[in-house]
Amino acid sequence: MTEQPCTSLSTIVISFRGEQLYTFEYAASVTETSITVVQLYVQLGIIEAIGNLLHLREIARIAQLKRLRQDLGLNLVGAAMVLDMSQEISQLRARLKVYQSRPL
Repeated sequence: MTEQPCTSLSTIVISFRGEQLYTFEYAASVTETSITVVQLYVQLGIIEAIGNLLHLREIARIAQLKRLRQDLGLNLVGAAMVLDMSQEISQLRARLKVYQSRPL
């Protein structure tokens, strides 16, 4: 079942679950990209949208993608892979920490 956000004309919307969601326009503005770029990232599955709204973590991902592309010269696929692998490493480290904290 997909979550349907409340509709609003503002840049921030509160979902039925109480989460803050942001418009594509807001995301484009704060990341200094365009709405077209945000839409492309959604279409390619690089970021996840709820309708035409985004979680803050997805906006942060857009900014990280932009930085990796500009600073390191990575293409879009490479930058997305770096972020995905970084997230996976963080999750594995968290699991390892839990495992190591268990008594023998």
